Amino acid sequence: MRFSKICVIGLGYIGLPTATVFAQHGVNVVGVDVNKHAVETINQGKIHIIEPDLEQAVAQTVAQGSLKATMTPEAAEAFLVCVPTPFKGEYEPDLSYIQAACQSIAPVLQKGNLVVLESTSPVETTEQMAKWLAEYRPDLSFPQQKREDSDIRVAHCPERVLPGQVMRELIENDRIIGGLTNKCSQAAANLYRTFVKGECVITNARTAEMSKLTENSFRDVNIAFANELSIICDKLNIDVWELIALANRHPRVNILQPGCGVGGHCIAVDPWFIVHKTPDLAKIIHTARLVNDYKPQWVIGKVNEAIIAASQKTGKGVADIKIACLGLSFKADIDDLRESPALKITAQLADKYPNQVWAVEPNVTALPQKLIDKNIELVALNQALQQADVLVLLVEHKEFKSASITNSNAVVVDTKGIWK
Repeated sequence: MRFSKICVIGLGYIGLPTATVFAQHGVNVVGVDVNKHAVETINQGKIHIIEPDLEQAVAQTVAQGSLKATMTPEAAEAFLVCVPTPFKGEYEPDLSYIQAACQSIAPVLQKGNLVVLESTSPVETTEQMAKWLAEYRPDLSFPQQKREDSDIRVAHCPERVLPGQVMRELIENDRIIGGLTNKCSQAAANLYRTFVKGECVITNARTAEMSKLTENSFRDVNIAFANELSIICDKLNIDVWELIALANRHPRVNILQPGCGVGGHCIAVDPWFIVHKTPDLAKIIHTARLVNDYKPQWVIGKVNEAIIAASQKTGKGVADIKIACLGLSFKADIDDLRESPALKITAQLADKYPNQVWAVEPNVTALPQKLIDKNIELVALNQALQQADVLVLLVEHKEFKSASITNSNAVVVDTKGIWK
């Protein structure tokens, strides 16, 4: 089956690139978002996020009429749900965005449609989505009711791309596709074969959901090992980056690099979905989360020590020390601030040292309001290097890697080991 029109719900870091790639491959795409600014920006052929190669593709597909953005879903052959799944309370998954997406598409669902959940979700969420849809459209049948004979097909196909490489990896990476029935899986696989050059691997919905959570939990556990090593090495006066380089000479060892914590919409979030579902069983996964969540507090402790050292070095009082936090995004060379430990560190330092904190983030033009409210100023890298008393390197942006600090008199806290 060839899909001629699809509707993508959510035009963020995953939804917009996905909608655009479908549009590039001959599909008529309607993108839906509740953010009016995002909708208007996209319809101008521009983008409201930073992702290499995306803006040109959006401009092209909007100009040729294969992509448009709206705030209300339209009838289509397939619907892709690409909305956030954040926390509510103590790491409890918040599925309200998915439920809202179901409510929005329910009025335009028609017999034969396919609904795919792309949002990273706890196990059983795809089944819950099908239940919501059945509640909103009792005139249609769903897989939990009629199995292979259902009017609507429902599947889960988690995104698994790297920010900064999304446009390439959407096409090249394998996709895990889990339908609520075999026909659901086959329909979803046919949809993604529109542009996916990798393999479309079919499984069931629960396994597909767990696959994405497992991938990111694996990364989280390995990062936690590196972060814990960095804390131990600091205590023992050992250069952790030299240590890791030496250990990685072993043919079966590949230790990752430590940093100031773990952020982003996946690795910092997804392991908690497993922990929340099976709290008595997810021991290693839970411990890794605690290690990585602790790392920002450890970094703040090192900054406190650096401020005292800078006060002694300059003769200034602690309240007069200027602190420059370099990097706010959750990883290098992107503008994504979601769950960013660098952002949290910067905010907490501003709480403790009011009117003393600068932020340097070359990938944004304005600070988020919560940092503005804390009187944090966005400054250029040169100003920070020349005038700050303490430099806190939080993210290894390319601008920071190429910078020289030989002429800076600041005390340096380098969480990425690029200014050793």
